[in-house]
Amino acid sequence: MECDILDTLEQLGYNGPLLGEDFLVKASESGLSSPEYIHLCVWLTSRLKSLCHLEENISADPGDTDSLQLEISGMLKELSCPYPSLVSGDVQGRLQNKEDCLKLILYLSSELQAAQIMQTKSQQGSNCVAKSTTSPDLKLICRTLGLSESECLDTTELFSSIETKIEKILEEVPKEHIGKPVLKSSISSKQWAELEKINTVLSAEYECRRRMLIKRLDVTVQSFSWSERAKEQTDSMAKAYQPKRHSLVIKSSISLEHLLAAREDICNVVKTSSGSSREKTACAINKILMGRVPDRGGRPSEIDAPPPEMPPWQKRQDGGGRGGMCHSVAWGIEISHWSENNSPGQDNAAKMWP
Repeated sequence: MECDILDTLEQLGYNGPLLGEDFLVKASESGLSSPEYIHLCVWLTSRLKSLCHLEENISADPGDTDSLQLEISGMLKELSCPYPSLVSGDVQGRLQNKEDCLKLILYLSSELQAAQIMQTKSQQGSNCVAKSTTSPDLKLICRTLGLSESECLDTTELFSSIETKIEKILEEVPKEHIGKPVLKSSISSKQWAELEKINTVLSAEYECRRRMLIKRLDVTVQSFSWSERAKEQTDSMAKAYQPKRHSLVIKSSISLEHLLAAREDICNVVKTSSGSSREKTACAINKILMGRVPDRGGRPSEIDAPPPEMPPWQKRQDGGGRGGMCHSVAWGIEISHWSENNSPGQDNAAKMWP
């Protein structure tokens, strides 16, 4: 849910402090006690009020929790909010956990996004698709084919001009330039559903990996600011890094449409070590061979277990201790050995040993 909220807020043009996932979660945990959370709600509702001509609005101070609850409840009822946890029950008992607070932001941002789309459609008309914000793919097609985007064309005229342009381009390229499609047989609706499930699983896996890589990137960049010299350049670093960071998309854009567009050449995967690839990537340094290097080990099967730090506990034997027979005998042997290896004066001292 957090990622959907962040993507939607970025598309809406929000540039406040809650664009980071950690900040958004922390503010949602505090709920109406967080000034940043209330500011985001006010930012969303003020734009909704102007687009949807609402009567309700949020205007209470951040410290007045009761008034905020009443104003949010009135606005959600006017918008016909479908979430029971946000519109039913005791008014003062709502928005008491992180999930409900996140759900409120997601609902308001999605409603604002839908309101902006409807306003764009009403302004430009249903037949004007060349400049519509709801047709980025058509804009990209026109830009790729070199068609004009400045004129507001009728839907039929636009697709007719695209078809004419494509046919003209195909006549100029070689016959086998595009290639044959990979998917040549027809697929049933059940098979399409299975493919959709597979793509969903793979997309979730790719999203997880992208999250990990982006988190590594954030941690690495954050570590650069630990030095005293970098602390003075915090604003400059953020200004250079944040735009590039927000351009990184977490979710995968691969869909079943890419399967329909795939050609046979996608199956010809050339290894980077193949002869045809090495002809263009080989250089003089590749011919230098390294000699023997010291063995760094690291094989767990060849490492012996470390000795115990303390000897194993043994029960005291009979006769042991300071006054035991073994202790006296050991001292006698030690004194005798010392007296044999020292001077006569030292012998007398040894004989005087008690």
